[in-house]
Amino acid sequence: MKAAVVEEPGRLVVRDVPDPVMGDYDALCEGLYGATCSGTDLHLLGGHPLFGIKFPTILGHESIGRVIAVGPKVENFRVGDVVTRICNRATDDLRVHWGGFAELGLVSDGQARQRDGVALEWPAGIHRVLPAGFDPAGSTMIITWRETLSFISRIGVAEGAKVLVMGTGGNGFSYMNHAANMGAGTILAVGSPSREATARAVGATDFISYREEDLVAAARGQGLDQFDLIIDAVGRIGQLDRVLPLVRPGGSIAIYGVDDYGKVTINPQRAPGSFTFANNGYQEAETHEQVVEFMEQGRLRPEHYLDLEHIFPLEEMNEALAAIRERRAIKAVVKLNEG
Repeated sequence: MKAAVVEEPGRLVVRDVPDPVMGDYDALCEGLYGATCSGTDLHLLGGHPLFGIKFPTILGHESIGRVIAVGPKVENFRVGDVVTRICNRATDDLRVHWGGFAELGLVSDGQARQRDGVALEWPAGIHRVLPAGFDPAGSTMIITWRETLSFISRIGVAEGAKVLVMGTGGNGFSYMNHAANMGAGTILAVGSPSREATARAVGATDFISYREEDLVAAARGQGLDQFDLIIDAVGRIGQLDRVLPLVRPGGSIAIYGVDDYGKVTINPQRAPGSFTFANNGYQEAETHEQVVEFMEQGRLRPEHYLDLEHIFPLEEMNEALAAIRERRAIKAVVKLNEG
């Protein structure tokens, strides 16, 4: 099969790799579509030390596939099911970072494994069957939405709350969207002016360019202050300090982005009082049903995040990554098979 392989930092090729070997609890899938991640994928391609990945490695953690065969102990997947998060396994010669950018992949029947006392290979519940009629290209957003909804739900957003989100990429927009769906009253987006319209489409009530020299003054000039929650969806050094005076006493701040992972510091004395640094993590399986429900209700809409009219073939994986690197796309969709 073909797969997108990072051979070494800075060099990605699409080449032949061995087909995955299906185990008793696995379902073999034809890859349908995958979405790029401007954080993880670009950092992996650049050799970011956070991930500790050895090369060569297959990229892709936001891929959707269709089941074409099932192992003898599989009970919860059937041939024809469209499923989330197809993966591949590492070999002696080839690593994977989930490995979803490939023509074939696997999902595991976690329920059957747990029933039989067999150790889980991948986190329970990440491989799920999608409702009939769900567009597999648009459904590539589900992984991002599940992760971010779990993260913000563990912090909590009260009805009418005031939320500030730093970042206008796929994760930042997801937090705005979730905050709106959770009933926030004010959602301030801080990000790129070229993406203001999208920020408002997904739920932002207010917008400030990250280029403003004094973000605090700009926010207060719009009558905005005392935020219950501030989320940094980018994770760059110094960014939280720029808005920390806007957190209300007793409010929360959180870092989700990984651009400068392990290097970000904050000056708590910039805050007007005590606050909580929320570091509760996430588990995407716990929000799968809620994400699917929001999609069915039209409250999470893939077209706000993805250009579904311009889908890249797997052979053009480098062009797809260039599109997000150059900010021509929020997330790029890649078709994993030619058929």
